[in-house]
Amino acid sequence: MRSIKKLFSLLALTIIPIVGIKATNTPTEGEKSFNAGKVIMGHLADSYEWHIMTLPSGKHISIPLPVILYSRYTGIHIFMSSKFHHGHERYKNFEYVTVGKNKGSIVEYDSDGNLLDGKPYDFSIKKNVVGLFLGIFLTFFIHRKSLKIAESRRGMPPKGLLSATEPLVLFVRDDIARACISHRPDKFVPFLLSLFFMILITNLSGLIPIPPFGANVTGNLSVTLGLALFSFLIININANKQYWKHIYNTPGVPWFMKFPIPIMPLVELIGLILKPLVLAIRLFANILGGHIVTLAFFSLIFIFAQMSELAAGLVSPFSIVFVLFIWTLEILVAFIQAYVFTLLTAIFIGSAVAEHH
Repeated sequence: MRSIKKLFSLLALTIIPIVGIKATNTPTEGEKSFNAGKVIMGHLADSYEWHIMTLPSGKHISIPLPVILYSRYTGIHIFMSSKFHHGHERYKNFEYVTVGKNKGSIVEYDSDGNLLDGKPYDFSIKKNVVGLFLGIFLTFFIHRKSLKIAESRRGMPPKGLLSATEPLVLFVRDDIARACISHRPDKFVPFLLSLFFMILITNLSGLIPIPPFGANVTGNLSVTLGLALFSFLIININANKQYWKHIYNTPGVPWFMKFPIPIMPLVELIGLILKPLVLAIRLFANILGGHIVTLAFFSLIFIFAQMSELAAGLVSPFSIVFVLFIWTLEILVAFIQAYVFTLLTAIFIGSAVAEHH
């Protein structure tokens, strides 16, 4: 019974920051109707502040994040995003744009209020960056703590955090690295472990709707492309000459497919680039899709609330049940996507370092 109460308490904490509005009857004149698409995309997008909720009075409750800008006209500027007052005010001639073609970015004006050419270089610590740093810190902390426990309990059964991490570490080492890489697999175990735990932790932390968790890190294509880039570099830096020979002079292919028009080398080169790109898109799409579905089921409550309180009351239980189901599914997907990304990376490394027979 206590576990059920805790679960519904957690759901209540989830609904408040996700929607951030009061469920009422059909909006009166002057009130804005609930826009599900705007709410969903607003909470999935990266931002300069950590939005908690919006009160019925219209007041925003959020955690400001550092804004770091370099202007070619005025140099470096560092301040908190609260100076913009949620996009309603300018600060030091900078403005956070909420509408138009520059929506979601910061622009600069001169002293006369004229928009300057070119945006300032933006190095701000936004919400996804905080989530990324958190994932890096937790990955390091978990491995470091597990190592200390393992050193203190040599020859004894695992205990505490080690009992949770040791099966995952052994799984990555034995069933991914050693199973897919035939030549010196243990050399790549640290990278594969970092990749697996980083993706897993950021996937799971994105499901917790309490700052500093809840950032849509792996649902951001820039992050997944960065992870894929690391995989691409590790694969190709460690590739042997047989791997490269197969790309520029594919064996068993007629010469006219290679010369004078290098059709096959071009195809192989495209495949070389597409492999990490597919890894990035798969992870991005699966995580983003899960978040969208979860938020969509939450939004049903507030969409029906605009019709009547009775409709909202009837829909709410079904919406919460579906959210619980999707939430559970997302936990499973978090593990699966970490496994798939790491497994395919290991397979690509294995094909790049395989000895020629």
